[in-house]
Amino acid sequence: MIYKFLIGSEESGNFKLEIAIDSSDTFLRLRNTILDAAGYDKNQMDSFVICDDDWSKEKEVTYYDMDSDSDEDIWIMEDTPLDELIEDEGQKLKFVFDYMSDRYFYMILKETVPGKNMHDPLCQRKEGKAPQEVLASDFFAEVKPVKIDTAIEDIEEEFYGDEDFNEEELAELNDEFREEQGEDI
Repeated sequence: MIYKFLIGSEESGNFKLEIAIDSSDTFLRLRNTILDAAGYDKNQMDSFVICDDDWSKEKEVTYYDMDSDSDEDIWIMEDTPLDELIEDEGQKLKFVFDYMSDRYFYMILKETVPGKNMHDPLCQRKEGKAPQEVLASDFFAEVKPVKIDTAIEDIEEEFYGDEDFNEEELAELNDEFREEQGEDI
């Protein structure tokens, strides 16, 4: 059976993909097809989230096992065929491509074509431009160095206020709090 997924983004309303893939193919092959079509790097952490009708998470399929101590079932992209977790037209998924900012594509199983098979997944349609991919290295590269002494002085001035700061008042407030709590802190 062939699955046809419609993929879009809330960030870039004109961006749409239509991917056709065999239902017995893996989530990893679907992932790679999406990343190739969007022009994204394949070396980032990402996952598929199987959703209910309200887009709430039901299951997650990850690139690799991130929490092997969990009591929850673990699905790995390379080992999980699509038809193990997806069956019905209209099934909703999210493809989380940027964990740092919780950014994702929304996906809907638009159509199933029974009695036909595909050897390789195919991006049948691409419209618009994919949202900018934010890589973790880019995120940290934007942080500008700050002279620490100056930064601490600025924080102290903003946090503690002006010269009217009274340490005795703070000590009295602290004692009152301890009495109210009835315990030594």
